[in-house]
Amino acid sequence: MATILIIDDDDAFREGLAETVQDLGHSTAEARSGEEALELLRGRAAPACIFLDFRLPGADGVAVLETLRATPGLQTVPVVMLTAHATSDNTISAMRLGAFEHLAKPVGREEIAALLDRVLSAQMNTPATRTFADEVTSDEPQLLGVSEAMHEVQKRLGRAAGTNSTVLITGETGTGKEIAARVLHRASARASGLFVAVNCAAIPEDLLESELFGHGKGAFTGAQRDRRGRVEEAHGGTLFLDEVGDMPLPMQAKLLRVLQERQVTPLGTNRVITVDVRVVAATHRDLASMVEAGTFRQDLLFRLNVIPLHMPPLRERVADILPLAEHFLAAASTDVARKHLSADAQRLLATFAWPGNVRELANAIERASALGAGQVLTRDDFAFLTATATRNNADDAIPQAFLELPLPQAVAQLERALIVHALSASGGNRAEAARRLGISRQSLYTRISALGMSEASAGA
Repeated sequence: MATILIIDDDDAFREGLAETVQDLGHSTAEARSGEEALELLRGRAAPACIFLDFRLPGADGVAVLETLRATPGLQTVPVVMLTAHATSDNTISAMRLGAFEHLAKPVGREEIAALLDRVLSAQMNTPATRTFADEVTSDEPQLLGVSEAMHEVQKRLGRAAGTNSTVLITGETGTGKEIAARVLHRASARASGLFVAVNCAAIPEDLLESELFGHGKGAFTGAQRDRRGRVEEAHGGTLFLDEVGDMPLPMQAKLLRVLQERQVTPLGTNRVITVDVRVVAATHRDLASMVEAGTFRQDLLFRLNVIPLHMPPLRERVADILPLAEHFLAAASTDVARKHLSADAQRLLATFAWPGNVRELANAIERASALGAGQVLTRDDFAFLTATATRNNADDAIPQAFLELPLPQAVAQLERALIVHALSASGGNRAEAARRLGISRQSLYTRISALGMSEASAGA
């Protein structure tokens, strides 16, 4: 039998939870405030677990949790945070401070039983004791979502914020990978340092090394002065490598060395600069498949994927669609002319596939809000969504000519057409064409040769 402390000012909820815990064979102690609980714990053996409400009279739940984590003898007690309204911020703050779990009220008997089984069978690691440096404000990036999928993301992000480990954020385009990285930085001990973002797909291959590591004066034509690299700029903070799956293989090897040694050498110099950075990488690509294809280094994947964080697509978090839509609509509306969604518009938004995820939803709301004539946005104001979906479905149709060819010939013709299109769209730049195709430049050369494409057909 274990002793469970319940801290909650809602008498009915506290007494009901105590009764459930007692029915499960444990003893309970109760307190209506953090101050009362700390006085109760003075000079007594630590409880096996503490249930702690976020909203309390006097010191709130986060402040009480901070005190517990700084009190000898109580630092490793598993704490389960309770809230009537789970939000991104209170979930992340709780997990950042080492909470064992974060639950939204009401909590069922089976959930409590399973949780206590986990608490009593696991040895809690010593949690971080650092508190938030700053209050999160509404104009800062928010990792919004009320679905269970996003709740799990918020909890993992909160735990990751208590470490300096490298994080790899995966997910489809538009799921909010950079926002997650910024929230992670803000919740970490590095919040006072810089958050430096580098889009690996947007920088030409021949400039990426200089961008990341810096260069010395005269290192190349046009290098008229020394320049600090982005890695050095992030010293003491967080370096965010967006679309790391698009990084060329030679640069992957150099990044691996930086991750291993925490040192950079600016291009054209012999200076070795020691850096203290937390690396957060993100990609929409399947890096494991790229490793098999030889376009991504396996050892680099191991170095990046210390703490994996997957951002679920919007279609897998349907419960978030309408709350997000209302949030974006409030941001797009003025105080004088606040707009709302009609029931038929809500049904359309909730059932749409959202291939562009949260980014597409935000754009759709802004467009409809700007062009909608009335205060209430109807299904007709979102007609462009169904029109886009119809065009996309038509684009997905397989041409009849391909259906009549043997598979090897059909694949070869399709590959040739895609290469020609990529080269045309990139103005004949093979490095850019390879990036568009999601393959390495050497792989592009090999495919052009294997397909017997001439210089004229393949582009300059």
